[in-house]
Amino acid sequence: MAHSHNHHHDAHHGDHGHGQGDHHDHGSYSSYITGFVLAVILTVIPFGIVMGGWIDSRPLAVGIIVICAVAQMLVHMVYFLHMNSRAEEGWTLLSTLFTIVIVVIVLAGSLWVMFHMNQNMMPQMNHELQVMP
Repeated sequence: MAHSHNHHHDAHHGDHGHGQGDHHDHGSYSSYITGFVLAVILTVIPFGIVMGGWIDSRPLAVGIIVICAVAQMLVHMVYFLHMNSRAEEGWTLLSTLFTIVIVVIVLAGSLWVMFHMNQNMMPQMNHELQVMP
């Protein structure tokens, strides 16, 4: 009995239920480096726009920052969460749609709150008190 058990164990040694192509789904060193470099670039661009004043047009700056944020999410989903088109039963599509819905809600809500705080909380300028000498 022990001999057949050992033979069974040797036949499946190293096979933990993974298929031949699954090692690509877990990422490689080069894919992590690529993801990291893209994430850094997509972080530096908005930082430079806000802190360095690279772009003077406010709507253009906000648009580029939003595009970088969406691209950053996609980079994280592909390179770090290993979400791709080969995932089973459409969970990748479903989780991507869920992520997009949540991000749209968070961004729209944040912009709405910031806009209304800017409108309602900024001190009103009283022109009568500002007398030029």
